Amino acid sequence: MTLESPKAILDKSAEDTFNFLSDVKNFKSLMPENISKFEVLGEDKFLFALKGMPEIVLKKKEMTPNSKIVLGAAGGKIDFALIGNIKEIEANKTEVQLTFEGEFNAMMAMMIKKPISKFIETLAANMPEAINTTA
Repeated sequence: MTLESPKAILDKSAEDTFNFLSDVKNFKSLMPENISKFEVLGEDKFLFALKGMPEIVLKKKEMTPNSKIVLGAAGGKIDFALIGNIKEIEANKTEVQLTFEGEFNAMMAMMIKKPISKFIETLAANMPEAINTTA
């Protein structure tokens, strides 16, 4: 299953955007309002939970400077990746699109498609304000 967020346009360079997304503690500012827990577990790993959902641990798996960051499930029963694709449009203007990829059976995919879609849409929607206030 592959889900994509709408593209977020940021008034930052690709390097600034990459640096922001490389710091896992910054993901707290991207989280939806219904977050019930957020905890940094190390330089490359964080845990979060949304109300009514199990805790999820994400870990940095792959990084391509200024263009791509891949966060993956760190343990748990479900293997998936959250990919941030960063594309510089012009100086100090960058486009970011989040992609969720995971292998799920049909029943599981049906259950999680809507909440995951909403989750990555919220992360992308919160990005312009979050990066401008922290960077």
